[in-house]
Amino acid sequence: MDPSPHGEIPKSFNTNRRTSVSAEALNPAKLKSESWKPPQNNLSTTEEESVASSLKNNFLFKQLDENSKKTVISALQSKTFKKDSVIIKQGDEGDFFYIIESGTVEFFVNDVKVSTSSDGSSFGELALMYNAPRAATVVAVTDVTAWALDRLTFRRILLEGSFNRRLMYEDFLKDIEIFKSLSDQERSKLADALKTERYQKGDKIVTEGEQGENFYLIESGTCQVYNKKLGQIKKLGKGDYFGELALINDLPRQATVEALDNVIVATLGKSGFQRLLGPVVDVLKDRDPTKVQDPTNVE
Repeated sequence: MDPSPHGEIPKSFNTNRRTSVSAEALNPAKLKSESWKPPQNNLSTTEEESVASSLKNNFLFKQLDENSKKTVISALQSKTFKKDSVIIKQGDEGDFFYIIESGTVEFFVNDVKVSTSSDGSSFGELALMYNAPRAATVVAVTDVTAWALDRLTFRRILLEGSFNRRLMYEDFLKDIEIFKSLSDQERSKLADALKTERYQKGDKIVTEGEQGENFYLIESGTCQVYNKKLGQIKKLGKGDYFGELALINDLPRQATVEALDNVIVATLGKSGFQRLLGPVVDVLKDRDPTKVQDPTNVE
């Protein structure tokens, strides 16, 4: 990831460019009206599963919906690089995002080696995201086979995915009572800050006694709320939210929330919560469990 395999931005990277994923002159509102179609390279099932596993924890692609992820995977093309060949050169314009299928690469910033990556790692996205020169040189230490996603497909999918996600969250927030008092601009800012997380049946989304770091909105699925004192408290579904009181009062979680089926939640971190939800904090405080004898609130 230009150059770190773990998503860190190198110190030499010009972070002033990190204003928006849509820094290039592409208008996401017009994407659907254009005739562009992503390439399709007909990967085998085994290849698709391998790529999906590699992208699972990538900070960009884990925010995409399932259809967008499939589009990305089907658009990948295989590239091979001989040992000692330069895959990316620092300062060049970015043309591809890469996922290493096999082999090892080294990253150099100003001719100084900074990291090494191998099978399953990905790199090259920063230059494509921010319309910036390559932040590092990447050299093949061994023969390397990689999956590559071209610049246009990369940006189109990310832009369209980001735009659609914002619209979805804005509509979602309008239907939740506590957010109806927010202005359209405030809702848009909140929608941009939300991140999607997915849980399977039996997963604990929050655990009683742990320190709270996130606020949650349920997009789909059902959750059970329980704690040691009261046992099962209530069930939560689409449009319900939890996690707010631990952030407002800086207290440990007062209950556990467990997924009863496949659950999708929108999350907001502590700093974003404090920055963006000021107008509704008083409403959220009314749910403070210290105000009632037997708390049935989630946090």
